[in-house]
Amino acid sequence: MNIITKPDTAEEFAPEGATVPFFKYTLDEGQIIEFDTSKCGPPEPMVNAMIGLKMVDESTKLLMINHKSPGGLINKISDNYDIESIDMADGGVQLLFSHKTGESEKANLSDNKCDG
Repeated sequence: MNIITKPDTAEEFAPEGATVPFFKYTLDEGQIIEFDTSKCGPPEPMVNAMIGLKMVDESTKLLMINHKSPGGLINKISDNYDIESIDMADGGVQLLFSHKTGESEKANLSDNKCDG
């Protein structure tokens, strides 16, 4: 995975319960939903990730930008989503969550408490 740069054509939206702006745009053949919690502390990264993961399907991926890899989130949903991660030059991380057929549907996305 290469670092993904949000295009100027990205459309901002505000899902219910989100604490940061979300953006959607097309990249290659699919849609990307993006949010940035790199300047937020717990529980905001987990809360926004759970909101965003509800939008992931076969043609939509979720891009999370955070100040570090969210261990609690990864432990909670790694069986349900394919996850790619890349370290950014500023020390942050981009995580790209993709639908995993037969598994994403089983994720408990109502539990947004951070355990790690």
